[in-house]
Amino acid sequence: MIGRTVRGWTREDLAARAARELRDGFYVNLGIGIPTLVSNFISPDIDVTLQSENGMIGLGPYPLEDRVDPDIINAGKETVSELTRTSYVSSADSFGMIRGGHIDVSVLGAMEVAEDGNLANWMVPGRMVKGPGGAMDLVAGVRRIIVLMDHVAKDGTPKFRKTCSLPLTGRNVVDMLITNLAVFERADRQSPFVLKELAPGVSREDVRACTEAAYGEA
Repeated sequence: MIGRTVRGWTREDLAARAARELRDGFYVNLGIGIPTLVSNFISPDIDVTLQSENGMIGLGPYPLEDRVDPDIINAGKETVSELTRTSYVSSADSFGMIRGGHIDVSVLGAMEVAEDGNLANWMVPGRMVKGPGGAMDLVAGVRRIIVLMDHVAKDGTPKFRKTCSLPLTGRNVVDMLITNLAVFERADRQSPFVLKELAPGVSREDVRACTEAAYGEA
């Protein structure tokens, strides 16, 4: 591990960086946690439709305090806002969009990502969980998976690993990894991850020192 604290990007910075990957006309699913913040950073110059597993299509950003409606929520049970084009479908139809390959990008959080693209993001050690939710459907049905997470766990262990130690959500599914220290991407799912970008104040040596996974450098 590195001998000094390296902060890098904040949660908001991670969301803003992920928002830069969205393109005009995309249908996008945002996972629980940091990914939900992405909605606040989407460029007004592009038309992106946010889709939620609970059946809301066309989510707006988090509402102002005086505009909160407790009945308008995303899959993480957070209040969101409506747009003029917002529509509602059943959860079955929402998952039909996901399983049918109609979502362009999903932005998810993770506990671990492996160098071969394996993802572990549903089992929290020491906590009771009811199941993986929609994550397994998302990584199986969505065209491109972007993961946002801290680079190391609270105990200082790497989260970008050679192999995942936690139960897997999906095998060989992650296309881009954005941590608080750096951005990693691979050309396709047969290629290795490559370090593409560093957070401000972070060096390549910092990243290497707290990364277990093997990766290339651009």
